[in-house]
Amino acid sequence: MIGISKLYLGQVESSDPLRYGRQSEKLPGHLLQFSQDKKPVVVWNVTARCNLACQHCYAFSETPASSPDLSTPEGMILIDDLSAFGSPVILFSGGEPLVRPDLPELAEYAVSKKMRAVISTNGTLITEQLASRLKAVGLSYVGISLDGLKEAHDLFRRQKGAFDGALRGIRNSRGAGIKTGLRFTITRHNAADIPGIFDLIEKENIPRVCFYHLVYSGRGSKLQAEDLDHIETRRVVDLIIDRTSDLYRKGKKIEVLTVDNHCDGPYLYLRMLKENNPHAEDVMKLLIMNGGNSTAVGIGCVSWDGTVYPDQFWRNHPLGNVRKQAFSRIWHDLTNSLMAQLKDKKKHVTGRCAACRFLDVCGGNFRARAEAVTGNIWGCDPACYLTDEEIGI
Repeated sequence: MIGISKLYLGQVESSDPLRYGRQSEKLPGHLLQFSQDKKPVVVWNVTARCNLACQHCYAFSETPASSPDLSTPEGMILIDDLSAFGSPVILFSGGEPLVRPDLPELAEYAVSKKMRAVISTNGTLITEQLASRLKAVGLSYVGISLDGLKEAHDLFRRQKGAFDGALRGIRNSRGAGIKTGLRFTITRHNAADIPGIFDLIEKENIPRVCFYHLVYSGRGSKLQAEDLDHIETRRVVDLIIDRTSDLYRKGKKIEVLTVDNHCDGPYLYLRMLKENNPHAEDVMKLLIMNGGNSTAVGIGCVSWDGTVYPDQFWRNHPLGNVRKQAFSRIWHDLTNSLMAQLKDKKKHVTGRCAACRFLDVCGGNFRARAEAVTGNIWGCDPACYLTDEEIGI
């Protein structure tokens, strides 16, 4: 996760996380990615059920679901463990998390345990009444997926009216006073809509947007041919940086991030050097604190049936199940060879990754994408768009 607005526009300085000792329990949300202890943010896919059938769904969500969800009491046991373990954030995802009627109750319980509760949703089920309820329970943030303007989004979601439903959900959530942002997964199918998404953000006064690079997992594994090539990716990242700067010049301090391609960090740094930006070296310090890919370290996943995965995208490597063993124990079980290796990925990556001068910044990028394309967990992530010259080879 690369905070374009934080880094490029100097909204965060390297001294900021140091003031809190870089400890997860003390850091405010906007600095959490710079923590030193890397207590995991846990994505809990609370259900496989969904009212849509999105082309890029990493979870192969379906209705009806093929396996039972964790029950409300089981979910509360999980939250108890995560809270005691020190996980700072629980992200309720799916499927579509809001198809579970107990979702507000679970979020409220997490908040009562001093965790930040966040929801990732398609937005179509957020009524005014539900938004008010979510606000009342103390939800920290709602991330609503909007993968293009009307035509592109409806096609992506495979349901006419999905765009209008998501926009209605955004307005209802914002109207209730909940911090609400957009989630946009970039493909060739929708990249041309990015300027329109920035226009929408400005018009609707939406405070946050995350642009996700495509990860080849779940249904998204079939979209590899729809991913941008390296030149196209560089152009899109530059566009995102430029449009973010435009917003700030207008006095609109929108939080803009790119997610799931950690070479965005070095690319941003190199651009700042070319522009003689005086904050470039301070940004490099922050990128090193961030550490790049955090699979099985600063991010983890619990599926609807209790299975624990290294992250929400890499679902072909189960690590255990919370119905049999607490997440906190699974997370530190280094008798699992994969878990042990993932705790220090930089020792195991190969090829260009191993020789890259930005390995401490990128952390080897996405192992799920590397395995999907090369068949080798420790191979190079094909989505890295930096040249040999840029990475020091």
